Amino acid sequence: MIVVGLTGGIGSGKTTISKCFESYRIPVYIADVEAKALMNRSKVIKRKLIKLFGEFAYKDEILNRPFLASKIFTDKELLLKMNAIVHPKVASHFKRWLKKQDSPYIIKEVAIIFENNLEKQYDYIITVVADEDLRIERVMKRDDASKEKIVSIIKNQLPDDEKIKKSDFVITNNDLDTAKSQAEEIHHQILQIINKKD
Repeated sequence: MIVVGLTGGIGSGKTTISKCFESYRIPVYIADVEAKALMNRSKVIKRKLIKLFGEFAYKDEILNRPFLASKIFTDKELLLKMNAIVHPKVASHFKRWLKKQDSPYIIKEVAIIFENNLEKQYDYIITVVADEDLRIERVMKRDDASKEKIVSIIKNQLPDDEKIKKSDFVITNNDLDTAKSQAEEIHHQILQIINKKD
């Protein structure tokens, strides 16, 4: 099974592009969504996160995301510790999910492939990019977040030009129609590559 990583900075529109691939009947695994689900579902993760962050990590048995976000936003060490708890469980979940798929390739959407040096886990990598002003505008609308907070998140992520150099494919998502046609072209290119290998 060919595993294609889909990545991009905050507000680049990864989820929109994931939906394009789903429309071509390609299974998509969104690591961030699965991580959040596991943080609510797994008793082991719950226990470890409460030990790490204290009793406010969960509110009425549900992950207290604003509390966790405020803690890890300024503390890289804490973020690394949280990732060390959650990421192995997500990796195991992904392996089980992958075994059930029956398609030429799958997409795994992960925000920080390059930041975490995970390139080797993928056969190909697609990076989604967009103009910074547009990204800020999208996230302000989506998350009701301040411009300052979004800019600081962008600064913490690898710059787009660095990601582009390390990617096999790039989608520019400033305009939806253009981005969709780029996604479709990449889909056909990947199928051609797979067919040649067969």
